[in-house]
Amino acid sequence: MAIVQTPDNAGQADARPYRSALRAQQAELTRSLITRAAHESFLKNGWSGTSVRAVAASAGVSEATVYGTFGGKAGLAIALVDSVDLEADTERAGAELAAAAGDPRGQLAAVVGFDRRLFENGGAVIRIIAAARYDNADLDAAYREGRQRGDTVRREVFSNWPAGTWRDGVDLEQALDIFAATCSMATFDALHLERGWSPDRIETWWNQVLAEQFFGVGSFEAPEDRSRSPRGRDHRR
Repeated sequence: MAIVQTPDNAGQADARPYRSALRAQQAELTRSLITRAAHESFLKNGWSGTSVRAVAASAGVSEATVYGTFGGKAGLAIALVDSVDLEADTERAGAELAAAAGDPRGQLAAVVGFDRRLFENGGAVIRIIAAARYDNADLDAAYREGRQRGDTVRREVFSNWPAGTWRDGVDLEQALDIFAATCSMATFDALHLERGWSPDRIETWWNQVLAEQFFGVGSFEAPEDRSRSPRGRDHRR
């Protein structure tokens, strides 16, 4: 049955969209507060040292709100997996890929740059989840889904490159495998944390290695307009 709008109920009808938008904003704010509290707790206390009760107290909400929003501790970690991509600036990556359309080496640099930022800015969370996922099926599924998302993006980018792009003996599937083995959290940590390489140096080296493996060309110069963090200096210099 249709509701006839009268002067008496017109104000109520006009207020409904506002109240709905306000509730959505409040829900998003609550989600953000909980995610931030969980992020801080996971970094400080690790997976085993983080509890829903502590996260709720830090966020200023009830435990029931945390469970209702995320479904529990594993849900919090899954949300953190999803938020890690934001640390790598997905909008910037998209803009760089669009600007380099038709230029395989330019698009490769954009994809490599995204992974560099992902590991540099979100590495602490990735390490915690990667270590804890073996004891939690939900975490393991979220971790694998995140890795699969990366493969899906790279497959889409690489498959649109012009015919004749690949060097002899390399195809799309091999390229995806080579990229995964080269641009990894483990490689980043080994070079940055153990060997003292700067993130800039790692990114440039990744581009050199992958250009040689993909295109048969080894030299690479980073575009001059690429922004760098203050930490982007080689520790060995």
